[in-house]
Amino acid sequence: MAPIDGPQLPLRALREHHLAPADPNAWPGSLPPVRQILQDGLELGRITVLTGDNGAGKSTLVEAIAGAYGLNPEGGGTGAMHATRATESVLAEHLQLVRGAGAPRSGFFLRAETMHALFTYYEEIGVGGMMHERSHGESVLALVSERSRIRGLWLLDEPESALSLSGCLALLGLLGDLVEGGSQIILSTHSPVLAALPGADLYEVGEWGLRRTDYDDLSLVRTWRSFLDTPQRFLRHLQ
Repeated sequence: MAPIDGPQLPLRALREHHLAPADPNAWPGSLPPVRQILQDGLELGRITVLTGDNGAGKSTLVEAIAGAYGLNPEGGGTGAMHATRATESVLAEHLQLVRGAGAPRSGFFLRAETMHALFTYYEEIGVGGMMHERSHGESVLALVSERSRIRGLWLLDEPESALSLSGCLALLGLLGDLVEGGSQIILSTHSPVLAALPGADLYEVGEWGLRRTDYDDLSLVRTWRSFLDTPQRFLRHLQ
């Protein structure tokens, strides 16, 4: 585990909230990674990256952390007030965030599923320019760049859905600048490019819960390498 350095770290750990214990037999408490955090907690470093298959619980965790931190579950900064349709789980109510002493309480949540609504909200309140007039990827990068003055906790849920390879590399640069400025990053991704964020604690999320994994051993990385080496092996059943 990477050391937790500095009193300014917004979040130092996740624990189960003793005032609101979650039901381990009901969703989302029944998800292995959620159950593991509620039972054992999770120490957090400067950068945490979650990888795993669809439905493993990555987004559920990131969304719950955002809600427990006081961020809008549909994305944005601590003051964002927009809402469309509530779909988030109740996990935020059961999650205790252990904050660093004197840590900032500001933050930002970028969620792939609700970026269209977030862009609309910011346009309505005159923030960030005309996001809808740009491509999806350009809007994401412009938004992160424009809001990078927010120093605190940054949560990003699968931002690669809007980005090309060069866009992912550009986002890595922006995230690196945020970390150098004192921010903390929690990122869920299916992208081997974003998973390569320097200095990140990498976790695979699945039926085993969460397990710390080196980059080259991530299933995400091994599968992509195998596909790019011999795509025919993966496409044979389609022919």
